[in-house]
Amino acid sequence: MSMTALFEKNSDTVRAQQNRELLLLTGFLVVIWAVTTALSPRFLSPANLSDILLQAAPLGFVVIGQMIVIIVRGLDLSVASIMATVAVLSIGLNDNTVVIFAVGILLGALIGGINGYLVAYRGVTPFLATLATMIVLQGIRFAYTGGAPGGTLPETFRWLATGDLFGIPVALILLAIVAFAAHWLLEYTVYGRRLKLYGDNPDAAYMTGAPTRLLVVSAFMISGVLAGLAGLVLVGYVGIVDNWTGRGYELDSIAAAVIGGAALSGGKGSVPGVLLATLVLVSLFNIVVILGLSIELQLVIKGSLILLAAAVYMRRSRR
Repeated sequence: MSMTALFEKNSDTVRAQQNRELLLLTGFLVVIWAVTTALSPRFLSPANLSDILLQAAPLGFVVIGQMIVIIVRGLDLSVASIMATVAVLSIGLNDNTVVIFAVGILLGALIGGINGYLVAYRGVTPFLATLATMIVLQGIRFAYTGGAPGGTLPETFRWLATGDLFGIPVALILLAIVAFAAHWLLEYTVYGRRLKLYGDNPDAAYMTGAPTRLLVVSAFMISGVLAGLAGLVLVGYVGIVDNWTGRGYELDSIAAAVIGGAALSGGKGSVPGVLLATLVLVSLFNIVVILGLSIELQLVIKGSLILLAAAVYMRRSRR
């Protein structure tokens, strides 16, 4: 059997497993929503559901990018720092919405490209490369702002993050477009198959003629772009520019990606799975607030979910 045929056969097995995990995640989400609604009917109010979806949108962008990096055996710890840096620099330099988003996307691509270059061409481990980038970006932000970021948020910019179009939040429309594009890219293009083949077996990908180094760089660039976009959407949602925009998203995105089906060993990941895991994550955070529980409980939930993600990963590895 040829290498391509083996990969396709393995892909079918992975899809079946991902479908099972998707059903389990859906069932878990239904259960926690039902229990919370029984305790507090306000949970399913249109206003609260709208808040959950709007909070899930920026994290959803980051999780998709993180998943793509994980598929190529990487890890991006710099996503939160990219979010804050892109927001601070883009909004501080201009007050035109189009320019802000253009600059933000370019900055995200540049930073992601640097991460990818360090990993693919200099042999730095993804953990160390993105950790170093995270720290460097923090220094750049604070040097640029003097600790007090500024800038005016245009009305159209705020509308993109909090407004709606025919009753549908614009941020969710943007996320749906990105999610559809990422799903199509991974499942129906040569590029997507090469990403998964590389994650599954780098040597096999190299022998098929795939530009393996460029694949890694492109994965980190996609993560950088989506993190930058997430930073802008999050700033528009909260209404202020902050040096710590997106703080904690690096761990949240890794947890959501792994729970949603991405394997830290590489080669596996689905957009529907990681988005559903994102919704589960945000729902749990919202439940803490709705039920009037201590806000510190969110940290307990985050830690527990990271442990759950590790358990899920180990279970997949044994399989």
